[in-house]
Amino acid sequence: MVQSSYRKVKEEVMRMRRLSLKPKLLDVMAGGLVVVLNSAYAHQNDIYTGYRVIVRYKKRQIIAMVDLSNDLAKPGEIGLFYEVHKALGASTHGTVELELTSRPQSIEYIKAKMEGKTLEAGQIRTIINDTMDNRLAEGELAAFMTSCYIRGMNEDEVVGLTESIVATGETLKVGKSPILDKHCIGGVAGNRTTMVMVPIVAAAGCFIPKTSSRAITSAAGTADAMETLCDVSMPIHEMEKQVRSIGGCVVWGGAINLAAADDKLIKIRTPLSLAPKGVLLSSILAKKKSVGAQYCVIDIPVGRGVKLNDMAEARALAKDFISIGKRLGITIEALITNGEDPIGNGIGPALECRDALACLEGNGPRDLRDKSCQLSGTLLELSGKAKKGTGYSIAASLLDNGKALAKFKQIVEWQGGEVKKLNSHSVPIGSYHHRITATRSGRVSHLDNKLLARVARACGAPADKGAGVYLHMEKGDLIKAGDPLMDLYAESEGKLDMALRVFEKMEAVEMEKVVLDSLRE
Repeated sequence: MVQSSYRKVKEEVMRMRRLSLKPKLLDVMAGGLVVVLNSAYAHQNDIYTGYRVIVRYKKRQIIAMVDLSNDLAKPGEIGLFYEVHKALGASTHGTVELELTSRPQSIEYIKAKMEGKTLEAGQIRTIINDTMDNRLAEGELAAFMTSCYIRGMNEDEVVGLTESIVATGETLKVGKSPILDKHCIGGVAGNRTTMVMVPIVAAAGCFIPKTSSRAITSAAGTADAMETLCDVSMPIHEMEKQVRSIGGCVVWGGAINLAAADDKLIKIRTPLSLAPKGVLLSSILAKKKSVGAQYCVIDIPVGRGVKLNDMAEARALAKDFISIGKRLGITIEALITNGEDPIGNGIGPALECRDALACLEGNGPRDLRDKSCQLSGTLLELSGKAKKGTGYSIAASLLDNGKALAKFKQIVEWQGGEVKKLNSHSVPIGSYHHRITATRSGRVSHLDNKLLARVARACGAPADKGAGVYLHMEKGDLIKAGDPLMDLYAESEGKLDMALRVFEKMEAVEMEKVVLDSLRE
C-alpha cells in the first residue's frame, strides 16, 4: 500500500514537470514502442527501466516503454527506436516531451488470468484497448497469451475477445446478401482452394469478400499466389465496391484495417509458437465477423505432419467454431479433411497459381478440384443457394461450363491484372530447374507437408514467386526406380543448389518397398 501511494505521488510529480529532450533517431527496430534515456539522467528524474511514458512530438503522441543506456543517449537526449520515430514522424529538429503515465488496469486482469480466474467481457476489452494504445509491453502481452494457453478460455471469454478484436478495426459494409466466407486452419502444402472457391461462389450469385494471408512458415499463402496475377492490396472502400459489383475478391488481409488488434496478438504468439485454442478461434472468427460473413465453412485438416493429428481434438475444435459462430451471428459448418499430404501438385506461389487456374479451366489436380467443390458446395447449401446434397454438383458444373473461370478473370482484371492471355501455362515460373527421380522402386506412403515446404522455401519461395516444388506423384502411387518424383524451380542457380542440399538432408518422401514382379521356374 505504501509503495502504491508513493508511485502515485511520483507520477503526479512527473506530470507536473514534463521533460523536454533532444530527439536522437535510432535506425534499429526494437520490436515495439521503446525509448532510451541516459541511465544517470533517468535516475536523477526517478525514471527506471520498464516505466511507461507519454512521448509527444509536435501534434503526435504515443505511449512507450523506457529502456536505459549509458551509451545510446546522453543526458538530455531521448533515443527513439525506429517504431517510435516512425509513429511520431519525428526528426532531429525540435524537442520531444516526456511524461510518466500510470500502470494500466489491464495488468491486474492479466494477473487474474494467470491465476486461473475467468475474465469478463469488459476486462478483456480493456486489455485489447490497452494493446491498441501501446500501453502494454510485449512481455505483458506474452504473459496474457501464455495464461490463455495454460489456463484455457471458456466460450464467454472467446466471444468477448472476438468482439473486442472486431471493435479495433473497420468493418466491411457490402450491402448485399448472402455474404459467404471460408477459412482453413492451415498446415497443408499447396491447398489453394480459395482461388478456385471464390469464383465458384461468386458465379453462383453469392458475395464472398475473401481476405487471405501471406506465408509465414509455408512456401506460399493465398495472397502470395494471387499476387502473381494482380494486386492484392486495396483500401476497404475499394474492396466493398468490388464485391458489390462482381461478387468476390481475393485480397491480402494485412493491407486492410480489419480486426487490427489481431495483428498485434499474432506478433506476440509467433515467436513463442503459441496457439491458445481460444485465441485461435477469436483470431479467425474476428476476421469473419469483420467482413460481415453470414455463412462460413471452416476447413480443418487432420493427419500426420499438420497442426492437428488427433481426430477427437479436430471434432472438438469444429464444435467450438459452430457454437461460437452462432453466438456471433455466423452460421458455420466445419469440414474435417485429410491433411496428411499436399493438395495439388505445386508448392510455391506461381506453381500453386497454375494449379488453381488449371482447375478453373476444367482440368487441374484432381484433389484440388474435389476439395474446392466440397467446400464451395457446402457454402452454397448453407446459404440456401443449393438444396441439400446438390452443392458439390453445382460447384462442379460452374467449373465445367467455364463460368467460374470467367468470374476469376473478372476478379483478376478488377484487381489490376492482365487477363487477355491468362491461362495455367502463362504464369511464369523459375528458369532454373532440376528433376528429382526415384532411386528405388516402391509405393509412396507419405509426403511430408513441412519438409516439402522447407524445400520450396530453400528454392526461394514465397519471395521469389516462380520458385518452388512441382510434385509428379501422390500418396499411394506405385513408383519405379528412375520415375520422376518432383521438379525444383528457382530463380537463381545458387538457390537451386541450396534446395537440392536441403532435400538430400531430409526424407520428404517416404516409400514402402513392394514386389513389382515375381518369377518362378
